Amino acid sequence: MSSVPPPGPSTPAALQGIKVLDLSRVLAGPWATQMLGDLGAEVLKIEQPGQGDDTRRWGGPALDDGSGDSAYFLCANRNKRSLAIDLAKPEGAALIRRLVQQSDVLVENFRVGGLAKYGLDYATLSALNPRLVYCSITGFGQTGRYADKGGYDFLIQAMGGLMSITGLPDGVPGGGPMKVGVPIIDLFTGTYATVAILAALRHRDATGEGQHIDCALLDTQLSLLSNQASRYLNGGAVPGRLGNDHPDIVPYRDYACADGDIVVALGNDRQFRDFAAILGLAFLVEDPRFASVALRSLNRAALHAVIGPAVARWRVADLVDAMEAAKLPAGKVQTVPEVFDDPHVADRSSVQTMYRDDGTPLRVVGFPVKLSETPARYDRAPPRAGADTRQALSAALGLTARDLDDLAADGVIPA
Repeated sequence: MSSVPPPGPSTPAALQGIKVLDLSRVLAGPWATQMLGDLGAEVLKIEQPGQGDDTRRWGGPALDDGSGDSAYFLCANRNKRSLAIDLAKPEGAALIRRLVQQSDVLVENFRVGGLAKYGLDYATLSALNPRLVYCSITGFGQTGRYADKGGYDFLIQAMGGLMSITGLPDGVPGGGPMKVGVPIIDLFTGTYATVAILAALRHRDATGEGQHIDCALLDTQLSLLSNQASRYLNGGAVPGRLGNDHPDIVPYRDYACADGDIVVALGNDRQFRDFAAILGLAFLVEDPRFASVALRSLNRAALHAVIGPAVARWRVADLVDAMEAAKLPAGKVQTVPEVFDDPHVADRSSVQTMYRDDGTPLRVVGFPVKLSETPARYDRAPPRAGADTRQALSAALGLTARDLDDLAADGVIPA
């Protein structure tokens, strides 16, 4: 059973009443606004007429409902309404300025200064709405010598040092720079942006003052170096690629069993002693090379040479069971299908089914945190491009059918 029941129609939403204008595309910005929408904010996604978010047409599986919307787009755009407005037309930019006057948050990921030519920069919009929280997401930030550069997750993984510590070591088959298997910098930048937006809203509620949030992919990447950054900054240790080995803790890696791979994550001497006993290698505990965490790290190759063959005699499930019985952390290296078939994932209600306006179902990975009083909501499936333009503009700005027809005739919104 799920630890938190799915929200019903009357369940309160943590961000109920918060209005968000989403002028972002691709992933970092949409990831942030999706989280705000999951928590109850009203999110209006502004897209280019006739084009929409770039990711709608990216490769891979597409939704089979005639829209052609890609699986990539679907992962980051639920709980939003889509408005197709041409910002390059003065009338389109004017619509955004009118929407800003009743909004709490604006999120954008244009190049630095890119919205100023439309009168949609922070200085202009904060004059219209001093309470506005305006979040800019770029590759390198609003200041600094790289501010004008475009930023992409893969590029930042390279420039920010992540690829120098990810992958197999140089000199072994398959060694060399390697990116992470998901766009981790985009995802974490979106997460940091959400945290910053919530902090800015707290400040706004206390003081009445909005602010400009400067969120950069490279800054996020530096923060994610975490312990590796600290080892270098405070000890001069230059990290390198270790594959699945940990720089400090051993054994803390994957091993091959008879029928698959297992991860062993042992952080102290007691765990190492019990693990050695399970494998029938109790003599390792008496070996002075392996007497402490630090010594095992120094002599990791010799230790792996003994542990590897012993583990290879086990089936994955049997070794996991034996280790769990001894309160030792271990788990099978699972494929994506295997993890979504894992009964614990079902227990946690981690996958939600949503429905588009024509009844087309789609499955999404839900908001990962369970809130006891204000759980995440799944009210709106990722929208079709521009699907809510007329209804939303009419409701928010009081535009009549004639007004909307005139805007469509001028190419500001879709016909």
